[in-house]
Amino acid sequence: MVLKGKVWKFGDSISTDLICPGRYFHLRSNLPELATHVLEDADPEFASKVAKGDFVVARNNFGLGSSREHAPTIIKLAGVSAVLAKSFARIFYRNAINVGLPLIECDTDKIDQGDELEVDLVTGIIKNKTKGIELKSRPLPKAMLNILNDGGLVAHIKKHRDFKLD
Repeated sequence: MVLKGKVWKFGDSISTDLICPGRYFHLRSNLPELATHVLEDADPEFASKVAKGDFVVARNNFGLGSSREHAPTIIKLAGVSAVLAKSFARIFYRNAINVGLPLIECDTDKIDQGDELEVDLVTGIIKNKTKGIELKSRPLPKAMLNILNDGGLVAHIKKHRDFKLD
């Protein structure tokens, strides 16, 4: 699984409230509409300019705060192929894998807004095509790759009629 796209860079402690603003709570049953507001409090232009396959890149503690399942879902619906950060809030991490959104823990200091990346989820190799450098992350465990390949946990369970990870 190799993903390619442009970087949208954010800082530390991007909360689920910044990802999925609470004032749009009434849209929680209309996820495509809610996705048009994704990350607008962190970057007002993000939702209207993000392209299919782009990456969200942040620093530490991405997804902290409430356990809103909508947050990773609307990131995925916006077309983001993966989120790269130095660290993630634990509940956000699990929710993202469950909805089929890859999260990669890595050093993001050498990745900037607008950089073009190529991310190999199996090997953990991140190629910054803009800077001509290669970064290494811990590859995702096989069980998580299987869930992601199937489109998320629900799709994985439906496909295998069980919670089969191998």
